Amino acid sequence: MQLFIGGAHAGKRDLVASRFPEAVWSTAEEEPWREERPAGRTRVITGWHHWLETALAAESDDDRLRARLGERLEALYQAEAAHDIEWVLILPEMGRGIVPLEPRDRRLRDLAGWLAQDAAVRADEVWYLRHGLASCLKRRSAARSAR
Repeated sequence: MQLFIGGAHAGKRDLVASRFPEAVWSTAEEEPWREERPAGRTRVITGWHHWLETALAAESDDDRLRARLGERLEALYQAEAAHDIEWVLILPEMGRGIVPLEPRDRRLRDLAGWLAQDAAVRADEVWYLRHGLASCLKRRSAARSAR
């Protein structure tokens, strides 16, 4: 699994498209991790911001929301090994330390932060993009190590 994270219009999509031209793209709302046999060797998942907003509207318990996120990430991790595919997640970086006034907006940023943390733990590579520049924050050896 690879994780690309950065703010809006930081260049995440362009970088991923250039690195994985053969990839099949889908959104988190489509829940591609539920597919019995995911199509394509490389699968890119975007749209996490919208998925998070929908999850917030449907659930008031932040602990349950974080557990749901963990379940989805674990399903991705397991499908990667079972189907010999690579997931590439494009996640939004929100807030940059700014605390929103509205409670709902604070919850959204918290949830996005938890998602990023949990995805980074599982990812073999983590890339942070800012102003179109990519920095590798984590690179695991080719042989997958235990989490």
